[in-house]
Amino acid sequence: MSVRRLAEESVQPKAFAFSEENAGWAEAVIRKYPEGRQQSAVIPLLMRAQEQDGWVTKAAIEHVADKLRMPMIRVLEVATFYTQFQLKPVGRRAHVQVCGTTPCMLRGSDALKDVCRQHIHPEPFHLNESGTLSWEEVECLGACVNAPMVMIFKDTYEDLTGERLAEIIEAFDKGEGASVRKGPQIDRHLSVPASGLTTLNTFGDDDDVGDAGGTRPSSSAPVDGAATPSQAGRVDTNAAETDPRIEVPGKASASESRVAQTAETKGNPAEGAERQGSGETGGTKQGPTGQVERDEAEFGAASGSLDGKPRSDGPLADKGEAAESAVVDERKFVGDEKRTAPAGQDLSNRESGAKDTLDSERVGTSDTTEGGAPPKRPVGDDAGKLD
Repeated sequence: MSVRRLAEESVQPKAFAFSEENAGWAEAVIRKYPEGRQQSAVIPLLMRAQEQDGWVTKAAIEHVADKLRMPMIRVLEVATFYTQFQLKPVGRRAHVQVCGTTPCMLRGSDALKDVCRQHIHPEPFHLNESGTLSWEEVECLGACVNAPMVMIFKDTYEDLTGERLAEIIEAFDKGEGASVRKGPQIDRHLSVPASGLTTLNTFGDDDDVGDAGGTRPSSSAPVDGAATPSQAGRVDTNAAETDPRIEVPGKASASESRVAQTAETKGNPAEGAERQGSGETGGTKQGPTGQVERDEAEFGAASGSLDGKPRSDGPLADKGEAAESAVVDERKFVGDEKRTAPAGQDLSNRESGAKDTLDSERVGTSDTTEGGAPPKRPVGDDAGKLD
């Protein structure tokens, strides 16, 4: 991004003040913003100051800062950031902004810059000898379809050639800029194709062609010879989405609604609940499930009672007691833990046998000796050696 600085002190005016008309306009703009947010009007006020003097002076920046109660450096930051603000004097009668972006460049904007160099000044941002004209190259000005183009103050001049721009510059230099035609400089209406319209150039149905290549039905012919608008933007009522004969969900009657039809076909959830294994998902009742019969087959005739009485012992209870006794008998006791042996059993031999097994497993390891005593650790100079 280029560095933008204020003009030299030699060209800076001593003071700035809005004209009476612009001062009233500035007050109206400031009132648009809520209390405490008046600084948001800094860009509009700087633009109006530039339109009044032709460029943004240091005195204008200070005046806007005082009016909006802003530090002067904040207003200076805005003025130097946006390239729309001219920080040096420009031509009194015309400041030509030549678009040099790709569409205009492809259509001959280089020739327009050559014309500015010849008729105004070899370098941009410099005044001509009389101080009436100046020029610069800018980015896109928004009329790419009519490239190349220039902007002079707020007006655009499009579809230019080098010869035509030279004529426009000469007219402004003479003070006759108001007589120059604005917009396209060729026989073009706004931004329509330069060769003229090729589509949407008729409004009568006689010239319209149907989807199958033939003319439209006679029903769409003009009445009494009057032209009718094109059918292109009208709704096709023959489509399934727009056919008025199709009933939409909101037009169904109460008797034909889906809720009523569902209620008729669903049935009673409690119907058939007395049958074994019956019952409908989501119902309020449930029939017999056959649990009583399964309990009787598993635990015996008296074990399947569901009336709250305890069940009698069955085959499963006997199996459970035997399994529990086997688990208790298989437990091993290591160390000093003591327990009471079940009736009729002696655990002394079992405990001694377990201890002998553990001691035998320790034999031959690095921390045991032949006699069972732990090895001696050397001290002093023999540290790290084993006997």
